[in-house]
Amino acid sequence: MPAVVIIGGQWGDEGKGRVVDFHARYCSMIARYSAGTNAGHTIMNEHGKFALHLVPAGIFYGDKVCVIGNGVVIDPDILLSEIEMLSSRGIDTSKLIISDRAHVIMPWHRVIDVADEKLRGSSAIGTTGTGTGPAFHDKVARIGIRVGDVLDSERFPDQLQKVLDYKNRVISGLYGELELQYDAIFAEYSAFGEKLRPYVTDTTSIAQDAHQRGEMILLEGAQGSLLDLDSGTYPFVTSSVPASVAAGGAVGIGIGPTAIERVVGVYKAYQTRVGNGPMPTELFDEDGALLLEGGGGAPGTSEYGTTTGRARRTGWFDGVLARYTSKLNGVTSVALTRLDSLSAFDRIRICVAYELDKERVTSLPASLEDSSRLKPIYEDLPGWKQDVSEVRHLDDLPANARQYVRRIEQLLDAPIDMISVGPERHQAIVTRDIFGGNI
Repeated sequence: MPAVVIIGGQWGDEGKGRVVDFHARYCSMIARYSAGTNAGHTIMNEHGKFALHLVPAGIFYGDKVCVIGNGVVIDPDILLSEIEMLSSRGIDTSKLIISDRAHVIMPWHRVIDVADEKLRGSSAIGTTGTGTGPAFHDKVARIGIRVGDVLDSERFPDQLQKVLDYKNRVISGLYGELELQYDAIFAEYSAFGEKLRPYVTDTTSIAQDAHQRGEMILLEGAQGSLLDLDSGTYPFVTSSVPASVAAGGAVGIGIGPTAIERVVGVYKAYQTRVGNGPMPTELFDEDGALLLEGGGGAPGTSEYGTTTGRARRTGWFDGVLARYTSKLNGVTSVALTRLDSLSAFDRIRICVAYELDKERVTSLPASLEDSSRLKPIYEDLPGWKQDVSEVRHLDDLPANARQYVRRIEQLLDAPIDMISVGPERHQAIVTRDIFGGNI
């Protein structure tokens, strides 16, 4: 059976966790393949409301194998807290497995993350401060510490000492921060390792064997394609390696690229972003404030980050960037989220091009660090001013809402097979499941 990748088509926070949670029922394995605790998924189902950062969103199905792959960087403290939280609320975590090749966020990563943002001043990226970026930096620099290393009682003490000696020079010399102490870190991470040991294994072999048996694998992306290190709005991007696009799914879990046959692109019905960087359709008016507080959506759908609690920047749907990421990822199916949040508007806008230095352009220049020189060119569509949270069939949507969905479908050049109209698992319009069957 083919593997399916679910990716975010914008700057993250599109609702990927909710889409994974919905479709995980059809799969035997759900695997997180990239990013770290800087990504967050909010999920609402019959068990309640959950904020997850590392555990795959398929964990709510007790019969599914949930994998944290080699492409993820793990903060063991956060991960253990998530496992404990899930277990305390009656969620079975016995089928969670963690790659021994996944890299670990160490105490110096968090110190450097915060200190480096301070050092950058007005040029700060707007990171989450979780240490994720510096952990990926060490991975690429070949001085990272992996989960398997922490569990190796012979290797870990010497490895920790060597890396800490180097990092303390950076922390004290460059940033002027206090040096970290070996004994405290060794004791803390050795304890983390023993608690995680039952979950740690060679996940690559398990994923490959599952694919060989013809089982359906769902690859869960984190963050959004516009934050990809190579393809996003550089330098205001994530540091994740492998990529934050569908192409990274195979690398981050350890299966061949030919195993992936479908890519589901998740797009919010408008635009949001956390952190700094260009955002051409950003709103600074009453419409933007209304979107921040959830628009016409249900309570609890306001736009504040799962990881940081920061208010998200809001704006109208950017069709230029959406089409770009749709093609970049080879999107075969689209999940459109938060349509209900637009129910409060008389007029809804879609950006179809930009004006840059008096010329019409249909791409975001790579060298543009902010969007002050870009003027969005909008198409205006009529709103529907009607609650859609109870709609379960496409034909039952108001005519203007269907018109809006069709226009986005045209811009993405991919079919919209799922539309979320509320935060709960059942609040969705699904015309075709992502595995090819009509509903």
